Amino acid sequence: MQETRVEYFRGKDFTTFMKNHAEVREILGPDKDLEVEDVVNTLLSKNLVIRCDRVWKTVRPGKKKLSSWPAHLEIHHEQVFTENDGFFAWMFLKRRTLWQTILSFVWPLFALAVCLFPVYPYQCKIVVLYSCAGALLFIVSLLLLRAAIFGILWVLFGKRVWFFPNINAEETTFRELVRFWPEKDEGERPKLSSRLFYATVAVLVILLLRHHAPDEAARARYQKKVSNIIDDVLEWSPKLALSGMMEKHTGANATESSNYSSETGSGGHAPPTNNNEGETAEADPDMDSQTNSGDVQDDDENGDDDMRT
Repeated sequence: MQETRVEYFRGKDFTTFMKNHAEVREILGPDKDLEVEDVVNTLLSKNLVIRCDRVWKTVRPGKKKLSSWPAHLEIHHEQVFTENDGFFAWMFLKRRTLWQTILSFVWPLFALAVCLFPVYPYQCKIVVLYSCAGALLFIVSLLLLRAAIFGILWVLFGKRVWFFPNINAEETTFRELVRFWPEKDEGERPKLSSRLFYATVAVLVILLLRHHAPDEAARARYQKKVSNIIDDVLEWSPKLALSGMMEKHTGANATESSNYSSETGSGGHAPPTNNNEGETAEADPDMDSQTNSGDVQDDDENGDDDMRT
């Protein structure tokens, strides 16, 4: 069916439904006494439903039985009713309800509201923050409690008991999602040795995590960092952002003007005092050279007098 998403039912569930709801047959009029098989075959002949078969017909690695509700179906070559592992997909689209129409308009608004969270007033940010934190804490606590109950019952009695069995299901109705009572455990009971092994590993992991847990100082630092991040998010506002940009722009202009003034001052004439000092420094070597040359001439003259004598 070219990867089309469909809604389907199982043959055995349709038979049970027709038996438990005899009033449904009234809509068939004169054909209300038809058998369940004839009813479904009529739907098949009118192309209102189509018989499908599971794509994966063997048990996958790590599984003990085939899925009751497979996620991938293919068209069956025999379009007849059967209760034994028969799946029938509806071939027409259901009428869109008012609630679905409202949600189609609400979801874009919700996405826009999420994007505009930074510009919310402070009180609104507080409400959103604590609501999300509370919901997240509730979900995590529920999953941890559920896992703890499963682990205790599995180690002590070898029973696989998952309360809220559909809490992690991707595609299910809300009624099935919040169903509390677990499904019946049809798997083989695990051995005592394996249960003791996993219990020992769990205890060792807990002790290891407790041994390497951060101290009070580290926890205080982490808490301070998180608090600072949350405060930055809550206290941010467009006015502060704009004022900060204006201050930054003003500071940049002041820096540019100071640099320009300093460059202008260094490009002028040097004070005359420095030039005089340079001239004096340049004149001193000449004077020394003249003095030295005069001393040499005097020595020569003395030498000549000595030779004459």
